[in-house]
Amino acid sequence: MKRKILAAALAAMPCIGFAADDAKILDTVVITGQRTAERFRGDTLDSASLAGSERAATSDTASLLRDIPGVSLYGAGGVSSLPSIHGLADDRLRIKVDGMDLIASCPNHMNPALSYLDPTNVGSLKVYAGITPVSVGGDSIGGTIIADTPAPTFATPGQGSLFKGEAGAFYRSNGNAKGGNVSATYATESFSMTYSGATAESDNYDAGGDFKNYDFTGRIGHTLPRDEVGSTAYKTENHTLGFALKGGNHLFEAKLGYQDLPYQLYPNQRMDMLDNTQHRLNLRYLGQFDWGSIEARAYHEKVDHFMDFGADKRYWYGAASGGNKPPGGNGTPCSPIGTAACAAGMPMYTEGKTTGASVKADIVLTQQDLLRIGGEYQSYRLDDWWTPSGAMMSPGTFWNINDGQRDRTALFGEWERQLSPQWMTLAGLRFEHVNTDAGNVQGYAPTNAGGSNQLRDSTAFNALNHEKTDNNWDMTALARYTPGVTQNIEFGFARKVRSPNLYERYTWSTWQMAALMNNFVGDGNGYVGNPDLKPEKAYTLSATFDWHAADRGWEFKATPYYTRVTDYIDAIQWDATTNAPSVTPVQNQFSVLRYVNQSAQLYGIDLSGKMPLAKTGVGEFGLRGLLNYTNGKNRDTDSALYNIMPLNARLTLTHQYGGWDNGVELVMVKSKNDISDVRNEIETSGYNLINLRGSYSWKQTRVDFGIENLFDRNYNLPLGGAYVGQGTTMTNPPLPNYPQWGTAVPGMGRSLYAGVNYKF
Repeated sequence: MKRKILAAALAAMPCIGFAADDAKILDTVVITGQRTAERFRGDTLDSASLAGSERAATSDTASLLRDIPGVSLYGAGGVSSLPSIHGLADDRLRIKVDGMDLIASCPNHMNPALSYLDPTNVGSLKVYAGITPVSVGGDSIGGTIIADTPAPTFATPGQGSLFKGEAGAFYRSNGNAKGGNVSATYATESFSMTYSGATAESDNYDAGGDFKNYDFTGRIGHTLPRDEVGSTAYKTENHTLGFALKGGNHLFEAKLGYQDLPYQLYPNQRMDMLDNTQHRLNLRYLGQFDWGSIEARAYHEKVDHFMDFGADKRYWYGAASGGNKPPGGNGTPCSPIGTAACAAGMPMYTEGKTTGASVKADIVLTQQDLLRIGGEYQSYRLDDWWTPSGAMMSPGTFWNINDGQRDRTALFGEWERQLSPQWMTLAGLRFEHVNTDAGNVQGYAPTNAGGSNQLRDSTAFNALNHEKTDNNWDMTALARYTPGVTQNIEFGFARKVRSPNLYERYTWSTWQMAALMNNFVGDGNGYVGNPDLKPEKAYTLSATFDWHAADRGWEFKATPYYTRVTDYIDAIQWDATTNAPSVTPVQNQFSVLRYVNQSAQLYGIDLSGKMPLAKTGVGEFGLRGLLNYTNGKNRDTDSALYNIMPLNARLTLTHQYGGWDNGVELVMVKSKNDISDVRNEIETSGYNLINLRGSYSWKQTRVDFGIENLFDRNYNLPLGGAYVGQGTTMTNPPLPNYPQWGTAVPGMGRSLYAGVNYKF
């Protein structure tokens, strides 16, 4: 009967389809006796499920989450897409990498937390969508993503020592993408040392057809074919060195991380990342005791970030329109009056420092009761400055954020109780003290000339009290009812609060050129901060209905949810001349906006399932699927929220035979017509894609291969943002060769890929 119900549910959505992967669950961790931790665990991808062909198909760790119910991806650079859970993304999510809360130190958020983790170095990914326990995340309203590198391994008793590792490489045809990875571990029974490193690079990728009617880049002699997606090339290198000591029930870990990213170009941003260097140190202690367990962590991260114009965007600016070379160069000079009127690009520097510590204890009160208590501290420092380069960008340094500070202190308590064999409950309370501040600022020059209003805006900002203090309370209440071995229901309510980030509060310039450089949503508009922003407060109701076989051979899940957000941080169009809200809305073009608190609501449903189809002489066949629907609305303006993924689904026919593991995936996405009016968001058409995946595994070697977008479909990414990947991107009209409003970032055309991984 249950299989008939599942089959009927699958058949009821023939034009949409289901997800490509099963939501795998890690084994529960035994603390003592029969007591288990983290019964409310979210959706988890472990190392076994992450070993599939998806790693060969992408260099973007966030994209590994695409088969988790409720997750979609904001388009960004080739290794830096931003996960979105139920329409809430970026800083509205708590994203932890090896327990570290990392912050994007960039006015365009080009270096999000997951960009520092190569897909080949992911040990597990866990997503808490909807209702999130207070013990796994605060200062967020959309959910929590926990990414961990592989756990340390040790030699077994009597083995003496072990040495193991793996090496791999991949190639993808679209963009000529290539890369490799290597890891090695030396361990004894009590000591473990592991190194992992990976590199990846790609040229611009091609869409499935011509998506624009121009080929200019603003640089003399340099054009792009009309199917080439400008500013999508990247090159990155990541290294991790880990040490671990084990003694009895105690584990000590130290991990050093380093990223060298020479360039990552952005099709939906006016600037490109031309250098990003990260250093991080992460220390951890884990102890098991008769009464439970304790985990303590301390970490430090330093990021040095540089942006300017990449190869597909105009570099030299000046009084004359159309030039892109300095006087004396080969081509039209940027100004007829000499180098003083030339601007050599627009160098932008960011330095971020994050120091954090946390401690969490799981205390077994009884066989039925588990108490989690803990505290966290995070200190974040940010400087964002733009050095002079000529023309209006001189003679001094423009301080976008000067001595930005954001400090968080948190305490939480959480009680989990097994009321009966059928009922389990969880209740938690979390307090966050968030203090932000920033120093005085200045423009390139103390002037209002040319409509820049640098003097007016900096003077007004410097006259304000910049220090803000928020005292935020989170609350979560969850319950699970398990009437039998084939079904359970989980439901709950949460109140979650997020304080504004530094760019939302402290960016100050209404000058169009400067505002355009502050944008982390990829819509082509410029943004101005608001020191008076209040924290966002989200109230969420959610439930998950889970029908399944006793052995999970088949399953079907449905998760409806509803979220209302007060003081939601949205934006209004801003008139720089009057320094007030725009009276006449700007339509069908890019504009300047200012962050404001408004009210919003989001609701939707996630459906997922899997079922076996047949066991034959040529292997086992099965079906896996996923469907996501989200509706987001600004309750003040009655407009849709920005970047809400339209109705979408995946349906995968799977095949396994011996060492073979294959799949045919159908991706279906509805057209996006509900758009954010204030941002002049671009509508996108619906599309269907076919992807082929295959792999063959030996004892030590695995080969993955496949074809993405088999029929080379030309389509636009619903969350890809506005295409500003080539031309005169620093400003809007009247300069020639400016990015044209109305062009969405297209998806990738057909791409063949192959990867090999060898374990030793």
